[in-house]
Amino acid sequence: MSISGDGRLSKNEKREAAREKARLLREEQRKKDRRTRFILQGSIVLALLVVVAVVAGVLLTSAGPSGPGPKNMASDGIQLTQGAIATETAALKSGQDPVPNKRDEAAGTLDIQMYVDYLCPICGQFEATNGDYISSLLDNGKTTVEIHPIAILDRLSQGTAYSTRATNAAACVANYSPNQFYAFHNLLFANQPAENSTGLSDDQLIDLTTQASVENADKIATCIKNQEFKKWVSDSTSRALEGPIPNSNVDKVTGTPTVIVNGKKYTGSVSDLASFQAFVIEAAGSTFNENSTPTPTPTPSETPAG
Repeated sequence: MSISGDGRLSKNEKREAAREKARLLREEQRKKDRRTRFILQGSIVLALLVVVAVVAGVLLTSAGPSGPGPKNMASDGIQLTQGAIATETAALKSGQDPVPNKRDEAAGTLDIQMYVDYLCPICGQFEATNGDYISSLLDNGKTTVEIHPIAILDRLSQGTAYSTRATNAAACVANYSPNQFYAFHNLLFANQPAENSTGLSDDQLIDLTTQASVENADKIATCIKNQEFKKWVSDSTSRALEGPIPNSNVDKVTGTPTVIVNGKKYTGSVSDLASFQAFVIEAAGSTFNENSTPTPTPTPSETPAG
């Protein structure tokens, strides 16, 4: 005889209890799934917002006004005269367009413009071959040399952005010690690191400024470490690559070195001194050849491996 309420369930009651338990488990799983989807969707939205913020920041940086430039480089380059003395100019203000130097054709002055990247091995070859010759032209008093350092090879310095750092360092020297710029420029090539290396460190760049006997050494060191002219380096490089190049037949810089003599681009060998000398004489004309210091013919420097 069965006793009612003894806690034992019939088969139907067990079946219903199992169904109810399964229903509760399914409901709990659906709640967990909803929470998971909500968290995942929130994470995706947050990630997208971060990406948008980063992209917006990059666009604002790249599309924003140009950064203030260094003094004595209002043309985006530094013009050197006899004795490697710099032509002094005010610094470009933020957003201001460069002011090209005027070439005095009537005076018969030879004008050389050079666009260089301090990591570029071909620039190093050109410097090794023609550097002494260009220095002798500066010494004769009838030549101006305008150097435009740009940064196009950052990708070849293992993430250290050496081209930008070296160009910034050159700008620091132009700003605080312009008459030692040429000495520092020459030291950068004399100590040029190889492509696909880390390049020179900031401390090594600062050491080169000491070797160049710069004035305001502490300010230059701080400028190098803080990359004071990093934005200007990017802007001036973009301007060179977009063109046009003032006072020349060059639409834009397509590679370094780009060397322009009296408005004409040199297209000869970077490691042939005689070829460059002949181009200079042709570009300058007979007046320069007759009234200026005779063309020197030094033995070409050894060309570094490219």
